Amino acid sequence: MCGIIGIYNNSNINKQLFYGLNCLQHRGQESCGMSISDGDKLIRRNGMGLVIDVFKPNILEELNGNIGIGHVRYSTAGGSYDYNTQPLLAYTKGEQISLSHNGNLINYQILKARLEEDGMMFQTTIDSEVILYLITRYNKGDIVEAIKETMKRIVGAYSIVVMLKDKLIAVRDPHGIRPLVMGNLENGTIFASENAAIEILGGNFTRDVAPGEIVVVDKDGEHSYMFEHKTKKSHCIFEHVYFARNDATLDDINSYMFRRRSGKILWKEAPCDVDLVVPVPDSGYPSAIGYSQESGIPLAEGLVKNRYMGRTFIKPTQEEREIAVKLKLNPLSHVVKDKRIVLIDDSIVRGTTSRNLIQNLRNAGAKEVHMRITAPPVKYSCYYGIDTPSRKNLIAASMSIDEIRELIGADSLSFISIDGMTQAARIGGENLCKACFDGEYPIDPCLV
Repeated sequence: MCGIIGIYNNSNINKQLFYGLNCLQHRGQESCGMSISDGDKLIRRNGMGLVIDVFKPNILEELNGNIGIGHVRYSTAGGSYDYNTQPLLAYTKGEQISLSHNGNLINYQILKARLEEDGMMFQTTIDSEVILYLITRYNKGDIVEAIKETMKRIVGAYSIVVMLKDKLIAVRDPHGIRPLVMGNLENGTIFASENAAIEILGGNFTRDVAPGEIVVVDKDGEHSYMFEHKTKKSHCIFEHVYFARNDATLDDINSYMFRRRSGKILWKEAPCDVDLVVPVPDSGYPSAIGYSQESGIPLAEGLVKNRYMGRTFIKPTQEEREIAVKLKLNPLSHVVKDKRIVLIDDSIVRGTTSRNLIQNLRNAGAKEVHMRITAPPVKYSCYYGIDTPSRKNLIAASMSIDEIRELIGADSLSFISIDGMTQAARIGGENLCKACFDGEYPIDPCLV
């Protein structure tokens, strides 16, 4: 669930890339990087940590050019190491090429083994490097054809921005699992994982990059090409459940409106006799508003968020996640003391956050703590870019709802139904990937 950005403009874009990456920081906090072309060569700067910490003013001054790509990383394939930071940079046919990737290939290990048998040496442990190597291998002077040949061989989720010294290319997998949007700047074009990166730069969102589409931007303008292999669109619903910002509109779904509708539907499916509706910040807020509006129960801020903490789910280890929960959210005892509350959250994946929050709320004096979740139970592993490779990490894969309720210490627990979640999306369930909830994978991992 990384964040990617690409900009083609008529002026220096280093600060635009910097601000755009900051808008995508919620999608990955382990590392970040930029590659920029000055028309002659590509310059890359990467580092571990947040965008604002890696790209100090003196580093930005080294990056001058009118074409650039960027990346913020949340690790799935590979580990959280400096050598796995993106964008990647390589040479092909005497010229440089740089690539940023969001998603996950499910046939990565097979492809890597074949490339190693052919004598390829890898500098990273990430699947993105396989994509870069394949593009360079099939590049006979036509980069679009090289990308199409690569797309014939890679299987899984991928939204990609690729840069040569004189052009910017955006690519999205045929299922459209991971998001990629495009927009116009005053003198150029921008691609990003979410539209906030476009809007903060004063640009205008134009459209989503279509599943299977290759968009090339160069001195002659924008050019669109379609990968010939047609397949069913399967946009990841978990983007709107958890990862995307509230202001994101991806594949015709606005995350805020989706979450608010989910809260309203959840009240109809699982009402609760309580005094207050309390959201878990931040993605739980719109759902709590919907739950409160539909039920007439007052909404209250019962948890105060430390705005300087990152997202707990995407911390790389369980120990770090547990510490982060305690540092991130603190109960407001003057609000919850002697009150029956219903806690609204977006999901329960491992149960770490829920268990700690409920205990902290009880310690703060809450009389009852009920929990309502605006996503169905996460029962199945995701192979397309969410860090749940093993079902043993998913609490709902091995426990009933009542067992989960007992473990996290809630007075009651209910999840929205899959039908209710699909209804909230309003684009038709056949266009959504819900595999983490129902086990129906758009690309069967067992067939690769």
